Amino acid sequence: MAVADSLQSRARANPRRVTAVFSAIGYLLVVGAFTPYAPFPSISDDAVILLGDAIAVVNSLALVSILIGVRYIKRGEVEKHRTAMLTAFALILVFLTMYLLKVGGGFEKSILASGVVYYAYLAMLAVHILLSALAVPVVLHAVVLGLTHSPSELRDTSHARVGRIAVAAWSLSLFLGIVTYLLLNHVYMWEKRGHAAFLLLAVGPSVRAFVAGRDDE
Repeated sequence: MAVADSLQSRARANPRRVTAVFSAIGYLLVVGAFTPYAPFPSISDDAVILLGDAIAVVNSLALVSILIGVRYIKRGEVEKHRTAMLTAFALILVFLTMYLLKVGGGFEKSILASGVVYYAYLAMLAVHILLSALAVPVVLHAVVLGLTHSPSELRDTSHARVGRIAVAAWSLSLFLGIVTYLLLNHVYMWEKRGHAAFLLLAVGPSVRAFVAGRDDE
């Protein structure tokens, strides 16, 4: 109990430092999963597909939780807002665990589409990845403030302002992730390609194809 109180006290006194540390850990875990040195066990193709479907479900639930949380805070129902947002955050941690296992031990997919659809998919995927990365520190900062301050104390912090940015980036990222999942897995389907060596190689083949297409014009 004393240890928990001490950690909370430190997080309360230095929310930005705590946010920076956990953001760095998150970034390192994700980048590490795309390297050959990732400490993740190899998983079967069926497991990769199953995890992809499960991730889409978890992200959909997280998006719903966020939207419900926004509705609650607009009504002034602070405790319900807190519960909804912490539920969304917990779901994102579940997503992160499954995502690391999927990319660290499985294979990558390439969409079987061409033309406008292909480039639209690529654009949405790029925005999704960018927003996912940018959302990490603002989401964590909002959560750290929310967990270490009472509702009345939060009025004197940046929680509301940071929270609005977090909700916008987080929600759009989740929405685009769900759309690209549907396009990849249930509309145009996919083909298997090898494990990516680095984070940017998650969309590397698509980028290279885009550049090649530009060169042919």
